[in-house]
Amino acid sequence: MRRRARVRRLGLSVLPLFLVAAAFPSSASADPAPATTGSTLTKSVHGVSSPAGHGDTPTWVVAYDDRATTTGPATITDPVGAGQTYQAGSLHVPPGWTPSWSTDGSTFTTTEPASGTVAVRAVDPRSGPDATSMSGVLTPPVQAVATATGGDGFTPILQRTPSGVLQAWNVFHHLGATVPKLVCSDLGTGGRCPGGTWPKPLNTTPGPLGTGATGDIASTLTPQYVRDPAKSSTVYYPAVTAASIGVGCLDLAAAANCGYWPLLATGGAPSAVNSLAGLVETGGNLYGVATTGAVVCWSLSAHAACAGQPYAPIVRPSGDRPGSGDLMYGALDVVAGKVFASSSYPGLGQPELGCFDPATNAACAGWASPRPTGPAGNYTYNAYTAFGTDGTTAGVCSTTNGTTDVTTCFTVAGAPLATPATMANLPANVLAFNPEVVTDPAGHQRSYLPVWGGPYAGATFCHDWTTATACAGLPVPVTHPTVGATRDYGYSFDAPTGCLIGLGDAGVLFSMDPATGASPCLRSGAQVTLEPGEFYCDGGSGHVQGYGVARLTGITPANVDLTASRVTVLDQDGAVVANPGFAPDGSVDLSGVSATAHTSLTVTTTLVLKSSADFTGGNQPQLVVDFTGDAPQVCFRAAISTDCSVSGVSDTATGTDPAGTFTSNTVALPVAPGAACTPVVSVEKEICTSASAAKCGPGGSGPWAKQAPVGVLGLLDATAYWRITVTDHGPVGISGTHVVDSVEPSCQAADAFSLEPGQSKQVYCATHALLNLFPITNQAKVSYTPANAPAGTPPSHSAWSSAKACSLLCLL
Repeated sequence: MRRRARVRRLGLSVLPLFLVAAAFPSSASADPAPATTGSTLTKSVHGVSSPAGHGDTPTWVVAYDDRATTTGPATITDPVGAGQTYQAGSLHVPPGWTPSWSTDGSTFTTTEPASGTVAVRAVDPRSGPDATSMSGVLTPPVQAVATATGGDGFTPILQRTPSGVLQAWNVFHHLGATVPKLVCSDLGTGGRCPGGTWPKPLNTTPGPLGTGATGDIASTLTPQYVRDPAKSSTVYYPAVTAASIGVGCLDLAAAANCGYWPLLATGGAPSAVNSLAGLVETGGNLYGVATTGAVVCWSLSAHAACAGQPYAPIVRPSGDRPGSGDLMYGALDVVAGKVFASSSYPGLGQPELGCFDPATNAACAGWASPRPTGPAGNYTYNAYTAFGTDGTTAGVCSTTNGTTDVTTCFTVAGAPLATPATMANLPANVLAFNPEVVTDPAGHQRSYLPVWGGPYAGATFCHDWTTATACAGLPVPVTHPTVGATRDYGYSFDAPTGCLIGLGDAGVLFSMDPATGASPCLRSGAQVTLEPGEFYCDGGSGHVQGYGVARLTGITPANVDLTASRVTVLDQDGAVVANPGFAPDGSVDLSGVSATAHTSLTVTTTLVLKSSADFTGGNQPQLVVDFTGDAPQVCFRAAISTDCSVSGVSDTATGTDPAGTFTSNTVALPVAPGAACTPVVSVEKEICTSASAAKCGPGGSGPWAKQAPVGVLGLLDATAYWRITVTDHGPVGISGTHVVDSVEPSCQAADAFSLEPGQSKQVYCATHALLNLFPITNQAKVSYTPANAPAGTPPSHSAWSSAKACSLLCLL
């Protein structure tokens, strides 16, 4: 198995710290990691000098060098050392790892606490044998599964988890506000997603999905969804509350409601706002059409209603009876930046198609009046794009149903457009819904129109716009005999597998091969995004050496038609880097792709299976994409306490993986006292002015003064008695303190001593045989080391203090 060069690169990332520690004893020290044949952790500290200062915020880094030979969970635990406070939001873990925090050192949660974190943790559920990689689950062939009771889901919303599990979310349509209506299904297992009982309610208040009949948002008849371009797991949907219609928000990744924004108050007469159709997006705005025919608008960037909305109606009202709670029969589409809306009233009047121009916030040029799309009494659930044979957009179509089903199309300018042959001769009473558009491997635009009713318990009409005929290789229509009654409402195309995932009035999720119409779709696929720079957090460079390979694991190459399967590689800008083929072993060589020019790669594999045998018995095949680089890192920041008693901080991490248990080296970072932790030391030198030597010794009552009067020295046999008072005014203690005296050696002969803040010490000494006629001025100071100063810190000194011994000349 391919391995990356570890030890050499690992040494480069921490070598400067070790060199400093060896050259300067006061610098951060890193004890060598214990010798081991298993995986290792290497600890280092960054972002501060050594010694650090009180209040500094170092970044603690632990590099994980995996040496496991089997796949399994890996856990790295890093305590926040004594004398430090964890900085909220600073934990960084490699992609694919799950961060967690602890306030007691033993119990960890994946929700970061507001304060009090004493340890952090990173967990990779499928680590080894190469930590510089990302993996995604290969989706098994999706089997038909009934969704949870409570309604039918209309159309599926596909979402992949970080590990690659394919989920289908759906909102049961036309249900009241309190009724639970949101369901998530795991398409790999056919079971429900984690999170308790499904379905769940929709709520206007942001927060985790609730339970029971506690919702306050009703769903529409033909909901259309818009994904946030900045975060695809955020989905906006048309919502109705007791007071308004507007935009609802779901965060699929967090399984949470993420808000509601009202756009138009409900009620009114004689035409009432009861519901809406839409949403669609163009130009950064979301658009819908109310039951009155008025256009509503919401800004994605501002998360607010557009200026001037609601705009004038563009279609006839639908479901607008006051107090009825009626629904709107119609749908929206965007063609060439214009918003098209269909509207109908079952059994009443003609169905219509109108056009709204976001550039003028009014009806489009050539569309001052809406266009009829079928005979009186027909109604519709759709509005969809018509393409030319060259793949460009040509106009818009709407299929209406009734005693005679009719499909009518127009150009963007409003001129009649030929009806696509596949949709021209639908049987009577067939309900048709918005199609899913897929570009096939040959580059043909295909629309898959879901239908039911009349002779069909659920079917698909596929039109190839490139050939202007029904899709080659598919029956007309495609029914689903292996699934049973589906009553199709809509499909979502899953690019990694190349399958259509369908849902309908029967509440059954099912897959369909867009090339053959077979159900289940005997394909698999995965999508993995690899951004090597995200594996590092120490602020250094040179960690990434290059891309490696993409490979299929847990799957037998002979069970895959590798020739018919596809690989697409996109970079960080969405540009195609390569369309390489598979090697016979199911690998794809990416080493020729520059990691400098392409800072991330998204690898999508679409596999045509010969057999689904590899997806049984709990086996989970994977797509793994790796790169060559240094050991990945876990980092956090912690502020060093301003408490002057903290003289150093340290950090040691521990870990486990399939190779065993391991402990990092310990990094100790000394902390130098700053200005707030520098002691204030004073020295007061005095001379005894008493004529009695007994009063001038240690503890003598003196009196003591700065100058001895004339005559005293003669009475004391020409001896000057000195007293030196040393006081530590704080805020920290001092040690190694001794007197420095410029004249009298006996004054500095005393042993070194220590003082706590607020303490004083007196040193007594004497100068004998003072026969000099001139006065003698004696100076003293002290040298000392502040408490908690790092080893090797030079001593500090107080200011000088002096006293004078006078002779006869003091009178002169």
